[in-house]
Amino acid sequence: MFDYKGKVVAITGASSGLGKQMAEGYAKCGANLVLMARRVERLEASAREWSEKYGVEVLPIACDVTSTESIENAITGIDVKFGHVEVIVNDAGGERGTGTPLVDYKKEDWEFTLNLDLTSVFEVTKIFAGYMKKNIEAGKQTYGRVINIASIYGLVGNTAIPTIAYHATKGAVVNFTRGAAAELARCGITVNAICPGYFYTELTTETLDSEYFQNFAKQSVPMGRYGNYGELNPAAIFLGAEESSYVTGQIVAVDGGYTCV
Repeated sequence: MFDYKGKVVAITGASSGLGKQMAEGYAKCGANLVLMARRVERLEASAREWSEKYGVEVLPIACDVTSTESIENAITGIDVKFGHVEVIVNDAGGERGTGTPLVDYKKEDWEFTLNLDLTSVFEVTKIFAGYMKKNIEAGKQTYGRVINIASIYGLVGNTAIPTIAYHATKGAVVNFTRGAAAELARCGITVNAICPGYFYTELTTETLDSEYFQNFAKQSVPMGRYGNYGELNPAAIFLGAEESSYVTGQIVAVDGGYTCV
């Protein structure tokens, strides 16, 4: 099961963090990759490493997910290189104004975060799903998968740090996933979301290893720890695989139990 040989997986935000981790996870399963991010030099380094290490084809594409033209150019590049794409993972995102209380939060930071974390998911999904639908109808591929990376903060509030715009956008991504799944189900395209908890990445390690957050993990995460490198990958691999054909509109929390208590 979960053999991705001959399949193409595209991932936004693939230059670092969880996007990069998932990309390597797919490569290990034999998937050809489309790595999308603004920092193309990082994508090119990963492409060289993984194509040699795993024997897969890797296409790095400079892409700004807040630009419709940039997303459409990515599709053009994919079509020229591969002619199909089975999976798109919407991982790119971020927030401006983290740590600012709701009553002090700036409207411009709100709009920046909504554009990056929500509108981009709509745009990428719309464009990629349209391409998948056309290819399925033409017999160029047999299925399509959209995987949206939301967050546990799209399911619950939090007392660790104010992050109101992130809560709002990730909650919207969760229900966007359900709506898109209902629309695309009969097109041969499934749409699901993953809600990661706290994970170690190059950007979070110092924070998560602080005394405050180590104590927070012991108090708030039933497993008593944060997610390690690669622990998000199995959920993404399952949801992108041909075998998950009857799973759509689902929200999968990968959080060590954080949202179950």
